[in-house]
Amino acid sequence: MANRAFRVRAVFMDVDPYGGRAEAQTPGAAELLKAASERISRLYAHKLKIALFGRDSAKVLAGMPDDVRALCDGMQAADNRAATPAHDLAAVIRRTLVDLEVPAGSALVVSGRPDLLSAAARIGAVTVALGLCADGAKIPTADYTAADPAELETVVRLGLPLSGGKLPNDLLARHFGRIAIDDPALLVRPGVGEDTAAVDISGEEVLVIKSDPITFASDAIARYAVLVNANDIATAGAVPRWLLTTLIFPSGSTPSEILQVMDELQAVSRRFQITLCGGHTEISDAVRRPVITGMLAGTVMRRDLVDKARMRPGDRIFITKALAVEGTALIAREFGAKLRQLGMPAAEIDRCRDFLEHLSILSEAYAASTLKGVSAMHDVTEGGLATALTELSWAGGCRLEVDMDAIPVFAETRRVCDLLGIDPLGLIGSGSLLICCRPADGDRLVERVRKTGAAITPIGKALEEGHGVRALQNSRTVAWPQFEADEITRLYGGA
Repeated sequence: MANRAFRVRAVFMDVDPYGGRAEAQTPGAAELLKAASERISRLYAHKLKIALFGRDSAKVLAGMPDDVRALCDGMQAADNRAATPAHDLAAVIRRTLVDLEVPAGSALVVSGRPDLLSAAARIGAVTVALGLCADGAKIPTADYTAADPAELETVVRLGLPLSGGKLPNDLLARHFGRIAIDDPALLVRPGVGEDTAAVDISGEEVLVIKSDPITFASDAIARYAVLVNANDIATAGAVPRWLLTTLIFPSGSTPSEILQVMDELQAVSRRFQITLCGGHTEISDAVRRPVITGMLAGTVMRRDLVDKARMRPGDRIFITKALAVEGTALIAREFGAKLRQLGMPAAEIDRCRDFLEHLSILSEAYAASTLKGVSAMHDVTEGGLATALTELSWAGGCRLEVDMDAIPVFAETRRVCDLLGIDPLGLIGSGSLLICCRPADGDRLVERVRKTGAAITPIGKALEEGHGVRALQNSRTVAWPQFEADEITRLYGGA
């Protein structure tokens, strides 16, 4: 079960967690609460609010030890509610949370009742299933499960802000215990106290390594971290294999927010057959939003390595998909409210958000790398196509000529950039791949890439040896734009 990120301010406890079902013979939330006086004290030390729910909630509240009751000023008891119809349960929870002045997303609803947990989920609360059902009864689906007070306290800790330092070792160990690693080449696996990873490369010829930080994104940051690094590995014709990540979160982040990102890193890595083999996690006041730096290693046979130094005058230049795939998704996810204020329809913003699904260039890179006439590949990243082509010129040792009129731009990207006054040529563009190939192999390259489902467009050619980009527009030479910083930084500067 993946971690859900949350910040806890209240715990909503069901003292009749099984709805009176006869098969529930083990202790319920009433006993759980009575047995957890010390833990309740700790909850109040964190200024958390508690609400009790069920037929006996008032009795449970009245029967708590005096020292705990002294801490419980304002504790709510929603009595005689156990028989509440399922369609009214959400209203009961919402009304109680309004009384507590706590938003649903900051409340843990603890129960063994599927109807109550389902109602809590509908209003956006964080759900915790009591894993206490006897006689094989199914544990209800929920964000988290807790079988005893210690496990419930662990779930609560996941929503409490952290100060500076490392993620607590027990929470880190809990995370490692939930992931499966089936890569036989990984000799030293991630774990508490393991500062390195070790991999067996005895059967490989060339190791390709890459490192890149993700600093702009907060939504879907794990996906960016994996694919931005994997894309660059693929431009060398290599297969991405082993990923290390350094995660730095701002002070006040909760363990659940951190662990959710770690879960997403694992899920995205597995989707693309990459082994997440270690790294470092830290909470620091040196950052204002999460930062992930990935270091990825891949392998390739020496004969299949794509080296940009193979570029030659006359080579054709192609781009896959269109400009600013990453930037379009990133802006829609980080600045959707601003786009709505500027008049962009919600449906169009959602389409832009979905550009995230096209961030990978692995399939087209693999298709291109098997063609002997391919001389160079380059992923369009920070600084957009304007920067990427300049970099490709320097790496390949040739001046480049680009037809500005041929460069493809998605209608959604054009709309976003026009609304915000930014240039798509300078907007971060992972998801687009630049490919250079010998003139005679251009048609075969187009055929191979299109079979992957990706669009591919010829936009220019390599000229004589040297550095720089010559741009043509309406068959006339124009200045090729240069950007000191990616266009998206202007949005963060004004956010």
